[in-house]
Amino acid sequence: MRQVLSVTSECIPLVKTGGLADVAGALPGAMRDVGWEMKTLLPGYPEVMAKIKAGKTVLSDKNLFGGAAKVVEASGSGLKLFVLVAPHLYERDGLPYGDASGKDWPDNPERFAALCKMAARIGSEGAGDWLPDIVHCHDWQAGLTPLYLSQSSGHRPGTIMTIHNIAFHGFAPKEKIGLLGLPRDGFTQDGYEYWDQISALKAGLVWSDKLTTVSPTYAKELMRAEFGMGLDGLLQSRSNDLVGILNGIDDKTWDPATDPEIANYKTPRGKRTAKTRLRREFGLPVSDGPLCVVVSRLSHQKGLDLLLEALPALVDRGGQLALLGSGDKELERRFAEAAASHKFVSARIGYDEALSHRMIAGADAILVPSRFEPCGLTQLYGLRYGTVPVVAYTGGLVDTVIPVSPMTLRGKVATGIQFHPATSDALARALMQAVDLFADKPVWEMLQKNGMRQTVGWQASAAEYASLYEKVAPAL
Repeated sequence: MRQVLSVTSECIPLVKTGGLADVAGALPGAMRDVGWEMKTLLPGYPEVMAKIKAGKTVLSDKNLFGGAAKVVEASGSGLKLFVLVAPHLYERDGLPYGDASGKDWPDNPERFAALCKMAARIGSEGAGDWLPDIVHCHDWQAGLTPLYLSQSSGHRPGTIMTIHNIAFHGFAPKEKIGLLGLPRDGFTQDGYEYWDQISALKAGLVWSDKLTTVSPTYAKELMRAEFGMGLDGLLQSRSNDLVGILNGIDDKTWDPATDPEIANYKTPRGKRTAKTRLRREFGLPVSDGPLCVVVSRLSHQKGLDLLLEALPALVDRGGQLALLGSGDKELERRFAEAAASHKFVSARIGYDEALSHRMIAGADAILVPSRFEPCGLTQLYGLRYGTVPVVAYTGGLVDTVIPVSPMTLRGKVATGIQFHPATSDALARALMQAVDLFADKPVWEMLQKNGMRQTVGWQASAAEYASLYEKVAPAL
């Protein structure tokens, strides 16, 4: 079995802030099924250290950006891990990328350069008797890894860089070039320089053998100025090396037949039971309209300000909203106000994985009004649980939801509702359409059943990754 090192800043069930963690946690099992053993390197945050069983030290560094560090082999929740133990970089209260208030740690460039340096050492030297054929880097936090590997004279594994969200570059001031150990001749427009700053993401895009992103439509969008975040020209130049591979979900963890958070609901009666429990949990009264949920980071990207403006189109016609999320403080405040002022709206600020299962299980519809969405996972969870997605026409939402139209209804293939453009008016029309469709019980049940028949696991995507790995792995 050939070997892959996955380099990531988060991974379920050890640490999570977003969809990257879901992908990093599910991919090792999926790749094992197609003949690739994957080990995951991630930082030793306190919450990671508390959940793993650590083994031997495989690499060490006496002074990794200001303190001693080591990489230990570990296991946890069925994952094979390498954990970078560096207390001076990771042992702190707060979130992986910032303090409890959400402010970024000022030494984030060093914190994730350290992860990349150790990933490059494993790639070139190995870890014990384990040597990867592929180093698979996820987002800007792993972006310097291919650049560091290019400076090594040791083993040269194939490198893959996956863009989960191009909005985050991982900027650092150019004054840190020497501190981070970067080649000064690489600080150019064709290298890792971006508007006179270091861009860790751009480094990964320039120095990796192949590039992927998490849906075919997002791969096309990234080569357009409105989506490329200033990197569209670079991605156009590397279009032959860029492929969109649709994310899957862990369909064992997200399985309505076995989910410990809910009653088994292979039948409509089970779905009704989950809905009754969810209303009770969120303090919502009985209503004839659809119960809609949002499980999301609260941000401009996710289009949740549009939802606030469009809410009357839902609640004035008997629809309800239950929201779980955190992020932008202004959005948190506005959703709390909406919940306080309307009996059909309820909001929980924060994140709770178990609650997210109960919400998606009990809801009639799940709302994903993103301005851009590389892939999206919550709409896939919705499909799996018979919870009809109402989504914007962008990125992976295009690739995963078959929109209601006269033709798709006639052919009985529709799985959800799409709206375009990403405006509050268009979203309001989609919400009114959802209310109308919900009132037509045979049509709504068709949408639910169609969604639950969709293949949303990792099988097809794992095969695509395996094919890509074969193209860049060193010859045996």
